[in-house]
Amino acid sequence: MRDPYLFVFAQVHEDFRVPEILSIAELNGFTIAFSESPDPSRPFMVLELEDEQHARILARRCILIKAIYEYYGRGSTYEELHEANKGKRHLWSRYIKNTSFKFNVTAHNHTVPQWRQREVVESFSYMDFQGEIDMKNPDIILGCFEEYPSRSGTTREKHEGDGDFIQVWFGRLIEDGSARPLVKKFDVKKRLYYGNTSMEAEMSLLMANQSLASPGKLIYDPFVGTGSMAYTTAYFGAQFFGSDIDGRQMRGKEKQPGIIRAAAQYGVSSRILDLCTFDVTHDPWRCGELFDAIITDPPYGVRAGAKRLGRKKYRPDLPRSSPASIDDQPYIPPTKPYELAELAKDLVLLGRYLLKPGGRLVFFLPTVTDEYQEVDVHTMLCEGMEVIANSLQDFGSWGRRLVTVRKTTAETYPAPSFDAGISMASRAVDGVEEGTSHVPAHQDFRRKYFEGFRKTGESDK
Repeated sequence: MRDPYLFVFAQVHEDFRVPEILSIAELNGFTIAFSESPDPSRPFMVLELEDEQHARILARRCILIKAIYEYYGRGSTYEELHEANKGKRHLWSRYIKNTSFKFNVTAHNHTVPQWRQREVVESFSYMDFQGEIDMKNPDIILGCFEEYPSRSGTTREKHEGDGDFIQVWFGRLIEDGSARPLVKKFDVKKRLYYGNTSMEAEMSLLMANQSLASPGKLIYDPFVGTGSMAYTTAYFGAQFFGSDIDGRQMRGKEKQPGIIRAAAQYGVSSRILDLCTFDVTHDPWRCGELFDAIITDPPYGVRAGAKRLGRKKYRPDLPRSSPASIDDQPYIPPTKPYELAELAKDLVLLGRYLLKPGGRLVFFLPTVTDEYQEVDVHTMLCEGMEVIANSLQDFGSWGRRLVTVRKTTAETYPAPSFDAGISMASRAVDGVEEGTSHVPAHQDFRRKYFEGFRKTGESDK
């Protein structure tokens, strides 16, 4: 039998909440039931769990959870709330005798004045709690939350609109979210080694949760850069392997590699198995199904563009390159741009080859807001790979989507060749009629970004 719980979320990254809690539930072997369709614009959500311990597990691991409460009721008025709460007497009656307690009355998008906080607390007098009121260390904490509409961008008096809430929620605190402080712990500005492409702490933690990072897991980042995903996945207990086409990003300028120095700062350097320099399209892997997850933020050309080995244009007049030149200088192989749409397609193929059955590929994909369609993500899929989450971080005219793909097949596939082959625009995908072409919004993203996302035919003014 499932019981309802009130989840209170941090009012950030709304699109990431449900994928995160579902991932942590899967990691710990339990399920979550939705009694109603979740509304990501609101910080409150009622979900059903089989055990109170499951709520504690989620509160201790999910980055976006502020607190979880045993759910007693809600209403558009306090009269409705009290009726709902009386119907849950079997849940709270055991606390009536000999239980110290504390009431918290707070609001979202509003500040409740103290005099009315007292009124609200007194309105629950029918619960007849006989224990002591303990404001410092109570046996239970009861939370009452008033939800108000957003008034951002408007000027108003301090308590204007007090009492005009959309809904009021009530429950007993199970556990405060203890994972959110990790955002400060992994703050890039406090890190010993970082670069201009380092992923912000909150996003790298969310990505680690999507990858199901945990002890016994082996996780790979093929575009590791300065190692933002290495620290968070290793912190959650996973073993980490990273590679990049540019070894300077991983090493830094000191004798000890920068990623190892930063990992030592977080006490996880022993979980960084190795860091290698190679092009992901010319990788050294000789067998597949090695990793439990692949997690990465591929370069898409805003701060750094993706590269792969090869020349931009073939020059028959140039002498053939040799790894050992006449003056014995280090050989630097030529590179050429790696178009984002091709990179995304190749990344999925690489994931199918390197992931164990059931393994996850977690990566960011930038898109143009006005051009994006749901089918865009499916243009890069291949047989045996399925999208299970697609969350948007919105920046206005563009955004980036955290895409989570699961390997659904146990069939063994050969190593991908990474040939351009069929163009992205002509690939057959679900939802697009055969014979028609579909150009995903992330194709030529770099050019669109520096052109200011102007539509075709639109000129500068």
